Order: sequence, then structure tokens, then C-alpha cells
Amino acid sequence: MIHEAVTTLPAADVLARAKAFFAERVPNQAAWVELEGPTFMTLRGQGGEEIAIAILPGEPTRVRASTLLFDQALGRFLSTLPEPAVLA
Repeated sequence: MIHEAVTTLPAADVLARAKAFFAERVPNQAAWVELEGPTFMTLRGQGGEEIAIAILPGEPTRVRASTLLFDQALGRFLSTLPEPAVLA
């Protein structure tokens, strides 16, 4: 499933938060970095399942992520990212 979010954080902060979240906050579904670059990261978890995260820098920062097994945890992670203010 593909998940998307918009945040005020820069790409480096989003990726740093993802590393910490999946290593520490989801003990029954932990995942660790397999590959990473300035605007992407893939994590591997139980049974070799993958989480892929891509960042589209800009104002605001767009985050796109996909996974097969970690949907609930990924949704929880994305909900922790600060959202931009909505202008009415």
C-alpha cells in the first residue's frame, strides 16, 4: 500500500525520525535501514519485509512511502510528522 503525507520538516529530519521510530517505537514490527540517500530510505523488517520512503523536498515537504506488511506502523509514523498550517 502507498501512503502519502505533507510536513513542515526537511527531508533529513523525516528520515532521521523514521530510523528512530521503526527501530525503537514498534518493537513487534521493528525495521532497520538497508539503503539510504538524501531523499530516500529503505528499511527491512521481519521476514525481509520492506518499507520504502521517498521525500520530495520543497515547501512543504512531501513524503511518499510504501510497504506490504507495515501499513499500520507506517501510518502511525506519518501521523507523527508536523503538518503545515492550513490557510483559510
